[in-house]
Amino acid sequence: MLFDTDIFIWVQRGNLKAARLIDSSQERVLSVYTYMELLQTVKNSQQHHTVKNFLSTFDFVVLPLTETIGHRALVYIEEYTLAHSLRAGDAIIAATAVENNLTLVSSNAKHFKPIRELKLKVFSP
Repeated sequence: MLFDTDIFIWVQRGNLKAARLIDSSQERVLSVYTYMELLQTVKNSQQHHTVKNFLSTFDFVVLPLTETIGHRALVYIEEYTLAHSLRAGDAIIAATAVENNLTLVSSNAKHFKPIRELKLKVFSP
């Protein structure tokens, strides 16, 4: 499964259901965009270390932004921004999941539901 940024935020807030979801997943993957979002929210080097240590401890694989992911994300922006207000970060995360044939888990169903080829697992905190 590819985890959206919001799942990590739920874990940081102490949501046990989100933590159990990650713990029970055999495949833990995130987009490089999610990784960047997590790191840009830290306020000091200790938090930076905590984020990196968490991802390492749970064996997360960080998928890079490739040309095909970038192209697919652009197509999503062209197709879904006006009607559904899709943002660039969500387009990149969705494209990463689709290009790697992964299910995306997110509590932000509204952001991703319009994307037909995306396999989405909605997390309810």
